[in-house]
Amino acid sequence: MEKEEYLKKVQNSISTWIQDLEDRYIFNLFNSIESGKMVRSQLMFYIGQNRSDEVVPLSAIIELIHLASLLHDDVIDDADMRRGKPSINVVEGSKVSIMLGDIFYSKAFAELAKYQKEIIEQIANSVVKLSIGELQDVNLSKKFNSDENLYFEMIYNKTASLIETATKVSAILVGKDGAKFGEYGKNLGIAFQIIDDILDITQTAEQLGKPNLNDFVEGKTTLPYIYLYNLLDSPDREKLVSLHGKTLEESDRNWLLSKFQSSGAIEKSYQVAKHYSEKAIHSLPEENTKLVEVVYKLVDRTK
Repeated sequence: MEKEEYLKKVQNSISTWIQDLEDRYIFNLFNSIESGKMVRSQLMFYIGQNRSDEVVPLSAIIELIHLASLLHDDVIDDADMRRGKPSINVVEGSKVSIMLGDIFYSKAFAELAKYQKEIIEQIANSVVKLSIGELQDVNLSKKFNSDENLYFEMIYNKTASLIETATKVSAILVGKDGAKFGEYGKNLGIAFQIIDDILDITQTAEQLGKPNLNDFVEGKTTLPYIYLYNLLDSPDREKLVSLHGKTLEESDRNWLLSKFQSSGAIEKSYQVAKHYSEKAIHSLPEENTKLVEVVYKLVDRTK
């Protein structure tokens, strides 16, 4: 089976599960959500390619969980766009977005119940971590955070844990080394999130589909800002902290971008992402050129 056929089958599986709910409103809402890159499913395909038909429904469970988390995340962040389209919370309201996310979570777990105990436990625990990560993100957004350890703990829980689990359970399902493939997914997930955080600063609004520096406006202190804080002198540190979580004037945007350019904070953050991407590659228990290619594509991407 080719990757495109596999991803289509994953999408069709999710669509069938939503149709089974026999609710036209929910099905229409589901169809209005733009499909993403399906990175987790791509990884699962490359790990279980020889038995891909078996991995399809497990991929669909992971994708549905991820989609549910995004619906909740958009409410938490007051996001108005998701994958280039108006988000559900903007179109239908936050209550609908939260409940739709709950429905997707519940349906994913109903399908997950058909699997062996180890796989159920791994996925259930990753959803707990994901939810803890969301809460950590909310709490860290209350004030400027200069502690990179707190940042790494949060992005592991919120982003990397589900990627780690996706790679681990697909390996377990097809009889491969779950621990090592899981380590690959964990390191890839951390690198992926750091790159996302860098792109929020370096890319234009047109490239991102939303204003750049938006993470900082929302109160997030991502790795580049932590490094920038540590590289600035005391007066500039005070100014950086004073801008946190506020709507930025054009002069403030220009100041931030100039400080990023002169400080080397972006380059330092990128080197950390590269470090985790290399750890991901070295974690692989077997030669898999496609999984290596995914690492390079995710780290070298521009959106």
